[in-house]
Amino acid sequence: MHQSVAHQTGYLPGDPEYRKLSVALFAAGLATFALLYSTQPLLPQLVDAFHVSPSQSAFSVSFATFGLGLALLVAGPASEVLGRTNLMRWSVAATTGFALLSAFAPSWHLLLALRGLQGIAMAGLPAVAMAYLREEVHQDSHARASGLYIAGTAVGGMAGRLIAGGLSDLGGWRFATGGIAAVGVLCAAVVWLLLPASRNFRPSPARRRELFSIQVLRDPALLALYGIAATAVGAFVAVYNGAVFRLSGSPYELSAGAAGLVFCVYLLGSAGSATAGTLADRYGRRKVVPVGCLITLAGVAITLAAPLPLIVLGLAVMTAGFFAVHGVASGWVPARAHASGVGTGQASSMYLFSFYLGSSVFGGLAGTAWSRAEWTGVAGEAGALFVVTFILAILLKNVPSKVPN
Repeated sequence: MHQSVAHQTGYLPGDPEYRKLSVALFAAGLATFALLYSTQPLLPQLVDAFHVSPSQSAFSVSFATFGLGLALLVAGPASEVLGRTNLMRWSVAATTGFALLSAFAPSWHLLLALRGLQGIAMAGLPAVAMAYLREEVHQDSHARASGLYIAGTAVGGMAGRLIAGGLSDLGGWRFATGGIAAVGVLCAAVVWLLLPASRNFRPSPARRRELFSIQVLRDPALLALYGIAATAVGAFVAVYNGAVFRLSGSPYELSAGAAGLVFCVYLLGSAGSATAGTLADRYGRRKVVPVGCLITLAGVAITLAAPLPLIVLGLAVMTAGFFAVHGVASGWVPARAHASGVGTGQASSMYLFSFYLGSSVFGGLAGTAWSRAEWTGVAGEAGALFVVTFILAILLKNVPSKVPN
């Protein structure tokens, strides 16, 4: 793997190119993650529009996340050979193009195919963004620049759901999908116009070991972290997939726009992640991750209550706990990989692959759980997955440490 030579010569806050880079990556993150989950608040409308079951409607989310996860295995390592900037630009543009086509899909199967292609196209951004920042931004400003990108992804994930839900109340699911795609077009234009070309990228030889090493699958701690990614996000997405059906039905009868407001609790996710990171620095990752798992379980338990305020409270608690777990675990992966002599990019790609695979498989099963037992079934699935996450976190305590954790 090539090593960056930009540590002392990268962009600093105040540099015109730094401002352009920050705005471009914020826009890229916003567009990508707004489009990824944009169909989640539309699931009940897709059931009616295409005459599919709730479990089938969840495929509109799962196909995109599965395509993204699969493509991440290739996009990250391939960028070591092909470069960063153009891959990110084309990723955002292609993602937006498939989103526009999705708004006009005449059949259910074509919509799913377009969502899958959309997910594949998305992979170029999350697989490359952090490596690009590490190469192009001065080492003293890495955290600040990375924070702006992560903020864009968080805002995008929330805004995509909120905007789609609101627009669907005005003109149906096609209008909502087209509206989110229009946001993507604007963001893609910003990325193409502002994202500075790589100055410090050095391509690696296109050898197989540059693309994948089996070592990322041999470390027990990394394997446990991949499992945590898959089960935690699977439970998280399952809860939100089921929540849109629960809130749109009796006795709540909320519109898609009103039900979409529940995604505002995502703001607590940022707070949960930041707080968990601080606590992990102080007390160690091995102590913080299990506590985050217990918080998620408490949140799921609260949602079993019938009053709407308690449902929202439960979702908020679960969201804060999930982002605490994910925030610490995702940062643990490159630290563990580096200490174990494993490629950090490959290990991070495996973590993200597991993350989106879990989102696809377990999130999709929420539709089946809803059809069989409604909210009790969804909460049961999520609770079982979070229990597995907790067990994996406890097992990590017994894995010999190679980094402070």
